[in-house]
Amino acid sequence: MNQTEIMKEPRDCFAVLQLFPEPYRQKVRTALESAGGRGVPDRQPLSIGGASHSRQRYTCGLQEIRFRIGRPVLFYIDGEEWFATEDGSLQKTLQPTLQWIASRKEILQIIQHICRYSMYAYEEELGKGFISTAFGCRVGVAGEVLMGTDGSVKNIRCISSLNIRVAHEAKGIAGVVLPYLYEEKKLCSTLLISPPGCGKTTLLRDIIRMVSDGNRLAGGMTVGVVDERSELAGCCDGIAVNDLGMRTDILDGCLKAVGMLMLLRSMAPDVVAVDELGDREDTTALEQVLKCGCSVLATVHGGSYEELSRKRFLQPLLQAGAFQRYLVLKHCDGTFFVEQVRDGDGQLLASGLACCA
Repeated sequence: MNQTEIMKEPRDCFAVLQLFPEPYRQKVRTALESAGGRGVPDRQPLSIGGASHSRQRYTCGLQEIRFRIGRPVLFYIDGEEWFATEDGSLQKTLQPTLQWIASRKEILQIIQHICRYSMYAYEEELGKGFISTAFGCRVGVAGEVLMGTDGSVKNIRCISSLNIRVAHEAKGIAGVVLPYLYEEKKLCSTLLISPPGCGKTTLLRDIIRMVSDGNRLAGGMTVGVVDERSELAGCCDGIAVNDLGMRTDILDGCLKAVGMLMLLRSMAPDVVAVDELGDREDTTALEQVLKCGCSVLATVHGGSYEELSRKRFLQPLLQAGAFQRYLVLKHCDGTFFVEQVRDGDGQLLASGLACCA
């Protein structure tokens, strides 16, 4: 695929700035600018509270911002860790006398701002360990967990850590692997294998979009997505922030094992997609999906194709030949790529496909 055909959506740092009250917003803005972010006037003004605001895009490789009480504030940009100073500049090494050390007050003010100063209204989301925002970012939280009598998590209070993750899209990156995912215009059930942070969710998102919209290999298909952790679609108030295609239906915040069966009953999908298979309940539901004639797109944590044989919960699927394609993702020198494409028998079809963001 020609590089001009790969459209990487700008990681809109303006979205991140809106999560912070002043004066922290200015610190973050300074950090992004010191990281090489550049302000670009946006074509569309943003409407907040009924008022229209002019805005700029600050584009850089921002991935995460982490706050921990009594610890340095850390920025992760293009896979590298940076320390923030009190004035907002970024340093590669720790500067004890200059460091921005997160306080309980700062974390409380930031989370209150994110919750629109109504923490009670976000109790259910906080109980899941994260908050999805209208800007496509996801804010993970840690702190004191309140358990219910039924053993479920009711809420998290005394929040001590925040992980602000920046959602981004890289449209077109699936184009280089797509020819290996079809046989006679039929989509092969595919499992993406990847260590954390190697772009599996980003790649899966774009595969879903291209399968849903249709592509040069086949027409569009109805795709059902179970987005348990709100990472694929980045839904806020039920509306997807990320583009998963025109024929895609999304169950947001639903357990994968429950959601896959719900989609079968209610949305008649041609394809079912889930991120991060994790236990036998997931694979049992996925077996039912396959019995109904649907193709499956899924991911799992792993470092290699061979590692799958050590995951007990996957064995029934592997023994039944559930997947016709396996994609193994790797990260090397700041580049994410598909190291291997294998067929259902484990035979190598392609290697070294540089397609991931």
